[in-house]
Amino acid sequence: MKDFIEVSPLRVLEKSSQKGLGKGNLGVLMARAGVGKTACLIHIAFDKLFRKEKLVHISLEDVPEKITSYYNVIFYDLVKALGMDNELDGRMLLERNRMILSYLNQSFEIGRLRENLKNLVENVELDPDALIVDGLDFPKAGREIFEGFKEIAEEFDTEIWFSALSHRHITDINERGVPYPCNHIDDLFSIIIQLQPTQSGILLQLLKDHENEIAPDMSVRLDPNTFLAMT
Repeated sequence: MKDFIEVSPLRVLEKSSQKGLGKGNLGVLMARAGVGKTACLIHIAFDKLFRKEKLVHISLEDVPEKITSYYNVIFYDLVKALGMDNELDGRMLLERNRMILSYLNQSFEIGRLRENLKNLVENVELDPDALIVDGLDFPKAGREIFEGFKEIAEEFDTEIWFSALSHRHITDINERGVPYPCNHIDDLFSIIIQLQPTQSGILLQLLKDHENEIAPDMSVRLDPNTFLAMT
């Protein structure tokens, strides 16, 4: 699994001040539709799982079976791209250390998530090192939801990664250089990353690094087919 970690999208955080997001913090990947937010989130999940950390994937759009299918497809792509010879070990890590929670038809509530996480910790002995949240509508969610997630991150001593949909026609950007839809709530996030398609791959650009200034080279280019960091 070391081969994957060396080309993981999270390589961009090797250049950050704290080398990662950190427990109790929120991070977000921003991109337009079709650029690959979900694929990149799942790569972040693999980065955690291959380090033998425990993870909960929270979907607000898809049933668990569909999310499992996403993981399986991307896993087999990784096996092929990296020539991994320990496929069975990788699958065991996924099955043992990952849980998928699905909240469909606007059924998501912070209180419900808290109870579900307590159940996982107390009854399933899965104490998550990271949460992945996919499909949350940022403009509709409002600040209160993200404040609730921040409380969850601190209460369960975990880090939480989100995906956020940006739009070509909405060009709002705040004085700190953070664009829509995070421009009004960027204070709640410790890490903000933007994915942008280019002719030479997907540019993963770090827009916020905790409370530190962003250096000019805080970016990693990803292969548009595998979403692995290009060397």
